[in-house]
Amino acid sequence: MAEIRVEDLRHVYSAGTPFEKIAIENINIVIPHGQLVGIIGRTGSGKSTFIQHLNGLLKPTEGRVLCDGQDINADKHSRKAVKAKVGLVFQYPEYQLFEETVYKDIAFGPKNMKLDDAQIDIRVREAARFAGVDEELFERSPLELSGGQKRRIAIAGVIAMRPGVLVLDEPTAGLDPQGCRQLLDNILSYKTETGATVIIVSHSMEDTARLAERIIVFDHGTVAMDGAPDEVFADPDKLTQLGLSVPQATRLAMELKKQGLALEGSIYTHEQLRSAVLRAREAGLC
Repeated sequence: MAEIRVEDLRHVYSAGTPFEKIAIENINIVIPHGQLVGIIGRTGSGKSTFIQHLNGLLKPTEGRVLCDGQDINADKHSRKAVKAKVGLVFQYPEYQLFEETVYKDIAFGPKNMKLDDAQIDIRVREAARFAGVDEELFERSPLELSGGQKRRIAIAGVIAMRPGVLVLDEPTAGLDPQGCRQLLDNILSYKTETGATVIIVSHSMEDTARLAERIIVFDHGTVAMDGAPDEVFADPDKLTQLGLSVPQATRLAMELKKQGLALEGSIYTHEQLRSAVLRAREAGLC
């Protein structure tokens, strides 16, 4: 597993030109081993730029990114080594598929790690299970499959490298509700079974509330909020000011409270709302 430490991170696109743009600045974050972090923010807030620094895809204009205490941009060896530790799945990972078969696509990373065929096979089947890829698809071309299947295959290709940190940019974009839940449940199973750190960028407040142990809110390239879900969602006015919404369960709980229903505890998932209403009912408060 791996700890991520970000110190005074700043990134400027097209520096020194008329098109210069500060994407992120003054980012100081520590993500410990095994934490499941949700990153939210409006489009253009700096989320994707931030996560692309975590495995060396982007180099900082200023500041450092450390993985297990080592500066990942110290030299070529460090930048290469972090690729195996921090796996990044892009917002549209299906565009990363290029091999003849599903099996070969998932096996690409382990093969480049110089593993033998037996080890590669173990990793491919393990990763396919975590990502929800049916082994019956192994000999099919990934290009002829549905968007949801392609998404799972691309995620499996990253998981097959067994990264200590799995970073996913909008992994459920374009999927139907059932597909979203299944994919996120599979990712949660990966974290539970391996102890890996998981970082998910998402526009879905519901998904983030249900899964994350910690939520980091980006706004105009800086960290606007950082805390446990109950802390972040306890300030809906600030989230609204940042151009974000709160989960449906939180909004409904707020409306019920306005109507005089005494609901106790933090409420940001449907399960919590149901439990709070049942407790109020048992106490004769509704």
